[in-house]
Amino acid sequence: MTATRVLLADDQELVRAGLSMVITNLPDLAVVGEAGSGAEAVRLAARLQPDVVVMDIRMPVMDGIEATRAITANATAPRVLMLTTFDEDDNVYASLRAGASGFLVKDMALLDIIAAIRVVAAGDALIAPSVTRRLIADFATRATAPAKPRRHLDGITDREREVLTLVGRGLSNSEVAERLHIGPATAKTHVARLLTKLGARDRVHLVIAAYEAGLVSANG
Repeated sequence: MTATRVLLADDQELVRAGLSMVITNLPDLAVVGEAGSGAEAVRLAARLQPDVVVMDIRMPVMDGIEATRAITANATAPRVLMLTTFDEDDNVYASLRAGASGFLVKDMALLDIIAAIRVVAAGDALIAPSVTRRLIADFATRATAPAKPRRHLDGITDREREVLTLVGRGLSNSEVAERLHIGPATAKTHVARLLTKLGARDRVHLVIAAYEAGLVSANG
């Protein structure tokens, strides 16, 4: 089994050391590099080509948002997990817009962070339905709603629009299936088609698309 290559980017050496120590003992994950700033993370990501970058938001020289935007600019980019404190950091939405596939909270248990790395490495997005709702509400309370949708949804069917709306409200595939009286496999297929049609990296970015298209708002 090929180990998932992980790049750790955090200006706190203790955070990097703690994660590295745990990952070193796991057969399916390997730390290939460590960066103490966003600029260094960009350089190492280009040179080392990791599968996942665990990225702190607040770092010197270049913050994690700008670094994420630079790293995810090409189609073969690694997936990025932002490391932040959600309740205090106003930049979570901006980091997801920059191309991150989710975010971690710094006070999470190390084993939970390891599990999150595996989830993202497998191609999924790390965002729970309850957190999705919070994210939408948090951004909406700080942003001025556009007069008309900024994102066009040409090419998606009426059913796909319904699915996108529910995903944007934070519902899981099983909850979408129950709400629309369809099978879980059918709901999963609709989500997969939406990812392709909207050019979204993962479920997190479907939530963003739903918000930008005006399908969901702070009150759901």
